Amino acid sequence: MFSVVLPIVLALVMFGLGLSLTVADFARVLTAPRAVAVALFCQIVLLPAVCLGLVLALGLSPELAVGMMVLAAAPGGAMANVFSHLAGGDVAFNITLTAVNSLLSILTLPLVTVAALRFFAGGEAALVLQPGKLVQVLLVVLLPAAGGMLVRRARPHLAARLDRPVRVASVVAVFLAIVAAILPSLNGFLAGLAAVGVVCVLFSAASLTLGYLIPRLLRVAPRQAVAASMEIGIHNAVLAITVTVTVLGMPRAAIAPAMYGAIMFFPAALAARILARRLRATSAAVPASS
Repeated sequence: MFSVVLPIVLALVMFGLGLSLTVADFARVLTAPRAVAVALFCQIVLLPAVCLGLVLALGLSPELAVGMMVLAAAPGGAMANVFSHLAGGDVAFNITLTAVNSLLSILTLPLVTVAALRFFAGGEAALVLQPGKLVQVLLVVLLPAAGGMLVRRARPHLAARLDRPVRVASVVAVFLAIVAAILPSLNGFLAGLAAVGVVCVLFSAASLTLGYLIPRLLRVAPRQAVAASMEIGIHNAVLAITVTVTVLGMPRAAIAPAMYGAIMFFPAALAARILARRLRATSAAVPASS
């Protein structure tokens, strides 16, 4: 039952994301190619490496380690756009990153998943991975998002009316999905609570921090760097849970993204507050220096 409900929840989340996307969001890559490239490098290359270091350093079990690696490869989602707005980031740029990142996950998510299985599960990897189901999950990511984009293009007023209810429903559905992922493995969840919790907090903090600092060091504009921080620092936990449960058949691995989904709001809210203050201070300093 859970494996049936999860794709529905994921489809709802992605449809809500699609309602906020247009073709121009993809085309905007051409106007800020360097900023997009830096953010995507952090997301696709740096974060899996950081996550691997954390799970090895803290000695997570193979299943939990696989769950964390799948999470690290998952793109951002609608919540990243919300926190970007709260932090004063460039939301249009954030939406562009979300759109491109979701599209690239067709390639990056399977690659990281296979590598994690081979590294942590060894010879069992071939038995666990089910490519057909992975394709189904990726279709659940893309088709509802494309449907939301079509609704926005054909019926913009309807899309505007649907936007808030779908966002609220998505948040509720994500919360219920996280709870549902935890309950079947409650004993294992409690047993691994400390280790997984520490990894999730450290990974969330590292993602948010690196997502801002590296773009700034490479001279990406402040508001775009804030947007990059939120896109890189907030992962689609429902997608990671769906992959671990329905594709890999590893419900215990879902504990890691479920834990992340439950606690990531706190580091993200703190980062949004700090970055918003930083932007205000920077803006206030500009007239004084001119």
